[in-house]
Amino acid sequence: MSKIVVSLALLCASLSVPVSRSYAAAPDGAHQGQGSSSAQSVDPVLQWNKNLLAIVRTPGAQPATVHPTRSFAIMHAAIYDAVNAIDGKHTVYLVQLTSVSRSASQEAAAAAAAHEVLVKLYPKFQSTLDDELQRSLAEIPDGAGKNDGAGIGQDVADQVLALRSNDGSDAQPLAYVFGNAPGDYQSTPPNFPKQPQFTHWSGVRPFALRSANQFRPGPPPALTSDEYGEALNEVQALGIANGTTASADQALTGRFWNGAIQNYWNEITQTAALDHKLKTAQSARLFALLNLTLADGVIAFYDAKYTYNFWRPVTAIRAADTDGNPDTHADPNWLPEVGNTTPDPAYPGAHAVISAAAASVLTSFLKKDHFDFTVTSEVLPGIERSFTSFSAANEEATLSRIFAGVHFRPDLTTGQQLGSEVADFVFDNFLTPLHQQDESHQNG
Repeated sequence: MSKIVVSLALLCASLSVPVSRSYAAAPDGAHQGQGSSSAQSVDPVLQWNKNLLAIVRTPGAQPATVHPTRSFAIMHAAIYDAVNAIDGKHTVYLVQLTSVSRSASQEAAAAAAAHEVLVKLYPKFQSTLDDELQRSLAEIPDGAGKNDGAGIGQDVADQVLALRSNDGSDAQPLAYVFGNAPGDYQSTPPNFPKQPQFTHWSGVRPFALRSANQFRPGPPPALTSDEYGEALNEVQALGIANGTTASADQALTGRFWNGAIQNYWNEITQTAALDHKLKTAQSARLFALLNLTLADGVIAFYDAKYTYNFWRPVTAIRAADTDGNPDTHADPNWLPEVGNTTPDPAYPGAHAVISAAAASVLTSFLKKDHFDFTVTSEVLPGIERSFTSFSAANEEATLSRIFAGVHFRPDLTTGQQLGSEVADFVFDNFLTPLHQQDESHQNG
């Protein structure tokens, strides 16, 4: 019976140390080919990403006080560490297994890890998830490699879940007192929520960052500045409901992206992984990098939002006669193009943080920005938009918040900078190649 050994090397000040465990497996050389198989008709990493998307899109499935990016990060971290235990080409994220056979099935490890995480996070979906696991495993040849892979996946998932069990995500949201001075965040018409969302989320332990405020940006522009005046006038003209200044395509853009932005980028990553014919280990690493980055991006932007507590455009425009800026003019009946404003402060913008972070991860991983792809909307069924690069999609998703009427331009430029900084930190310091020649995702 092997012992659990805790590594002495600290991954990061905010993370638990990696756990090393010896795992009994079939000897190397048995069941050749199962460990690196890419012949499976459906990549299990992509399939379980789709399974989680289906869950979080189900009304009432996601706990209202737990941000869904946490679930994606935990699931893909477990998939990565399980698959990488077999593949052995990159650094461990949290859980290190020793004496793992290279012939264990990576696909079985990925499916079992994902299933174990999701059953624990969403127990009401167990029957559906059990069926999905059986479908995933049915595509893998029976034998010791399959059994070993499934055991590895479940073992790693349980350890990752244990290491994240006290990360602060189960805390109750902090009571929020709305301000009443110019610039203060206030409840926004017409939805007027009782409390803003995720007031506690900056207290969640990051997945990779040293702290929630590691890349905290400086404050938004002063209300009396030219920059603020220009930003307010821009969104006032372009983001008004049923306005005439924005083009029809700009208004459509504002509505198209007005959904859970991390879902869009997970689907974009699915498209990229399929097009580039990534193997299981490559997909596992890509989706882990993406979702660790997005989860920490959310923690970071909530830290900044509730540090600066900056008002939203609908409040600012209706109260523009109080901001002390001679270039702004109040419209007491102004409403945004998309109707309701997300119930949290404006600065920085979530879409900007997440889109810049995701585009940066994809560009760094694939070593290119150019990629032809289409995106479907979370909120406009049947509508697609096409792009020739990740940066183009990032830019449109970001600027869409002006056309939606819910953000000022400085929210977005600052958000993009924050997202890029988080992405660069994660990509440079986590899941890195053990040897440069093993970085097998290079194109060409």
